[in-house]
Amino acid sequence: MNTKLTKRLLALCCAGALALAGTGCSAEEPSSAANRLEEIQERGYIEVATEPYFSPYEFIDPSKSGDAMYVGSDIELAHHIADSLGVECHIVPLEFSAVLAGVTSGKYDLAISALAYTPARAEAMALSDGYYFDTGENSGYGLMVRTEDLAAITSADDLADKTVVVQSGSMQELLLNTQVPAVGETKLVSATTDGFLMVQEDKADAIITAIGTAQLYIEANPGCGLSIVPDFKFTEDPAYAGTRVGLPLNEPELLEAVNGIIAEVNEQGLYAGWYDEYLQYARDMGIN
Repeated sequence: MNTKLTKRLLALCCAGALALAGTGCSAEEPSSAANRLEEIQERGYIEVATEPYFSPYEFIDPSKSGDAMYVGSDIELAHHIADSLGVECHIVPLEFSAVLAGVTSGKYDLAISALAYTPARAEAMALSDGYYFDTGENSGYGLMVRTEDLAAITSADDLADKTVVVQSGSMQELLLNTQVPAVGETKLVSATTDGFLMVQEDKADAIITAIGTAQLYIEANPGCGLSIVPDFKFTEDPAYAGTRVGLPLNEPELLEAVNGIIAEVNEQGLYAGWYDEYLQYARDMGIN
């Protein structure tokens, strides 16, 4: 665990140092761009914020270096959007809360990090049309607990005296606040994998999680002693369906361009292919 955490912190620290170095350049010529889309095309690159610890959407391949180490179906989408706009793609790895804050403040151009639609998120940022709709056996959100506790925790109704962990600012946190009748204690983490470890180490009793992500973790960590609560899923509002791209508010030109690219991706079935490719990629690497 310590090795994994150290690698994560080193990756983020290095990325942060590079980002700071990039902002310390000499004064640039004033931009003549009328909007953010024109600004992106003028500067020749798009900055995409992501939390690279959520396979198969975005994760790190330690055998690679630089931007190439960031892989996943969302990373493919980010590069596809950049290619379609005729610019380079600069990946900015951050903790999830910083991803949200970065695009909300307009610091970064896009947030592509397995974002779900929530009403609060839609007030803080523009959200694209959906580009991935998971309808498979492991779709949706549920609970993961220690296997020994499966008899005691069978649904959200059994959490009144339990410690529940969720990723801060996520759809999972919304589900906790709206669909869990009562909870003993709530703990927030910046990364879902940190929440898995908390349950595994008896620091929390349950985590609200995307079922597919939980399944990947269990497959990558045989003997971890964790299980997905069977026959239980949280209710999802159809209006919130689909994984989205986050953008700064009041940038209709950029939003229209991104939605146009997503429409082509959906029509050609590109994202589903990327997802399947990186699902196997993550499994082969034993990444969770």
